[in-house]
Amino acid sequence: MKFEPKWLQYYQAVQGRPPRTTLVKALDYCAQDVQPLRRFAVDLGCGDGRDTVELLRQGWRVLAIEGEPEAIARLRQRPDIDRTYLETRVQRFEELTLPPDVSLLNASFCLPFCPPDYFPDLWEDIVAALAPGGRFCGQLFGNQDSWSVYTDMNHHSREQVEQLLSPFVLEVFEEENHPGKTALGEEKHWHIFNIVARKR
Repeated sequence: MKFEPKWLQYYQAVQGRPPRTTLVKALDYCAQDVQPLRRFAVDLGCGDGRDTVELLRQGWRVLAIEGEPEAIARLRQRPDIDRTYLETRVQRFEELTLPPDVSLLNASFCLPFCPPDYFPDLWEDIVAALAPGGRFCGQLFGNQDSWSVYTDMNHHSREQVEQLLSPFVLEVFEEENHPGKTALGEEKHWHIFNIVARKR
């Protein structure tokens, strides 16, 4: 089975929502660092910018990357951003290139949509792009998630997620496993790992 996204409807459904909790927590940890890194963040799978807006508001320089041109267009048209420190890029996971020395890489609910064959290289690139002391925040989907039937998405067991996170010190690691609904109101069983992790 292939996942059939409804991205335009999704962007409309989440319009105006606040930044993800994992990003807010990561920014709080960054603010507490004794020797803070430069404020350069990558917002991977940025959508229409709910997290990008918060990063810019807190004075970060942001590279926002998204595979859907419509999302980048919506982001750039937002009235609530200062684009002085914003760079945008339309790029799919399969062709992704990341800059070095990233201080914060935010990947809110996007990594599960990377085709499974490309995920190992993508994760390796994420780890390599982060500066020592830099942070990753975002979500991975567990293998009990109801979307695990889709062969073009990737899902992981808790043990696999822990192995992926071995280059990091975990600051937030929360597992959700419960029934719920999608942003479009569709019934779904969620199995999610919420992550904030600092690179060793």
